[in-house]
Amino acid sequence: MEDTDDLEIFLVATPGLEAPLCAEAIQLGFTEAQAVAGGVLCRGDWSEVWRANLVLRGANKVLVRLGGFPAVHLAQLDKRARKFPWFNVLRPNVPVKVEAISRKSRIYHAGAARQRVERAITESLGAPISTNAKLRVLLRIEKDICTFSVDSSGEPLHKRGHKVAVAKAPMRETMAAMFLRECSFDRSEPVLDPMCGSGTFVIEAAEIALGLLPGRTRHFAFEELATFDRALWQTMRSTTQEYKSGLTFFGSDRNAGAVESAKANAERAGVNEVTQFLQKSLSDIKAPPGPCGLIIVNPPYGGRIGDDKRLRSLYGSLGKVLIARFSGWRVGLVTSNSSLARATRLPFLPPGPVVDHGGTKIRLYRTDPLR
Repeated sequence: MEDTDDLEIFLVATPGLEAPLCAEAIQLGFTEAQAVAGGVLCRGDWSEVWRANLVLRGANKVLVRLGGFPAVHLAQLDKRARKFPWFNVLRPNVPVKVEAISRKSRIYHAGAARQRVERAITESLGAPISTNAKLRVLLRIEKDICTFSVDSSGEPLHKRGHKVAVAKAPMRETMAAMFLRECSFDRSEPVLDPMCGSGTFVIEAAEIALGLLPGRTRHFAFEELATFDRALWQTMRSTTQEYKSGLTFFGSDRNAGAVESAKANAERAGVNEVTQFLQKSLSDIKAPPGPCGLIIVNPPYGGRIGDDKRLRSLYGSLGKVLIARFSGWRVGLVTSNSSLARATRLPFLPPGPVVDHGGTKIRLYRTDPLR
């Protein structure tokens, strides 16, 4: 079992967004944060695990390495898994789900390995095994080394706990936060999304500006672990630094249903006083009075035959409106198609890395302030 004051913590990133997640972890003081394939490694005790779930905007999950051992056949795995100190982390009365993967190992059958670990947990600790359990223990067997981790988050962290209404092809909150970071958004400027859908970019920017923590209203799997200290957790949740913002964050969409969804989501998130959502077509958007800021937009990418010509025209119109009316504003545009990005005629900097958005490969295209 790992030293509980110096745990290896793995922050799962959206593929392609490891770098901004690492920058966020470093900024928030997580120890030894370093980007690796698929996420960010850092170190800390259990309270750092809770803090990661509470404060990080870009992590999809927070996994904690519990320890491991070498095993070359199932009988050895069985014997060693029974001796593993599960009681240090798991509670005998909380159901557990075990998931296993195996690579380049003599124990090649992940399903059989999973069954051995399930039996070891049940017989040595008494905890029930359930496929519906909120608490997941992960077994990874690589080159004959078995490593156990626990998923401390439960539901993926983009589920902030206060968004119910979702528009089509929604941008996940974790991705929106990292794209805002990549656009150098720092809570001191307004943000406008002219195709706001259910309002994710606008709400995320408003929460950042007000210092509202992403995990403030939800339950986490770590609350079911033997290592959980409720009093310490309540203190951590209540000692957050919130800010006043004199800014407004703007969203508009031509779809009335999307605008209603965005308003409802903003109210649930507690940011309705600093957000404004209006039903508007693209040709009607204008720069709001006040300081220049960031326009961030995730237009449709198409995919169906015949979409291309219509979308080219949409992106072209977007570019014309922004160049004509938003001098001094920066633009961040997320799309899967570089030729659509070019159709805007906006002066984009070199595009960001490819990001996996539910199987679609997307990129962020950014500009300096428009002239």
